[in-house]
Amino acid sequence: MRHSHSPHFHGHHHARMARSEHEDGLGGGRGPRGGGGGRIFGHGGLRFVLLQLIADKPSHGYELIKSIEDRLGGAYSPSPGTVYPTLTLMEELGYLTVEAADAGGRKRYCITDTGQAFLAENRATADAMLARMNGGVDGAGPRAGRPPQVMRAIENLKLAMRMRLAREALTPAQANAFAAVLDHAAQQLEQI
Repeated sequence: MRHSHSPHFHGHHHARMARSEHEDGLGGGRGPRGGGGGRIFGHGGLRFVLLQLIADKPSHGYELIKSIEDRLGGAYSPSPGTVYPTLTLMEELGYLTVEAADAGGRKRYCITDTGQAFLAENRATADAMLARMNGGVDGAGPRAGRPPQVMRAIENLKLAMRMRLAREALTPAQANAFAAVLDHAAQQLEQI
């Protein structure tokens, strides 16, 4: 009896130790029992999410991590130990190119024609991964499949708000102007 429990415990321990390999499906995970938030994307799903995000906007690895975390409402954030090896692999496969590193040593990833073709060939899978991720934020669920240009615009707005709020404190006049911009946008959206 003890023998039957031992491999299960070892397997669970191994799954936790090797989670970074399984999160993006590159480690050849054996099924849906992988640990934690990595199963949000399923087998290989992170690859498609990263490719689509880069296709929408060339990005640094850190920006990609933050974008995924934001879309999931902070419920899950892929680890750098998962994202960067996946980006490197996709670069080696010819799906991505890397611009020269900036002053901070960060590399900006851009999708290649080969990457675009791979994404097009796997459009259903990529869309399913994005729908699952977007559904994790606000309950979009099975009716997901929101237009990518809308999701991109939402991300841009969130980034602009965060960046402005991270700078010096808003004066009362600036705070009123900030709120007015958001209120105006909300009113316009209601009329679409």
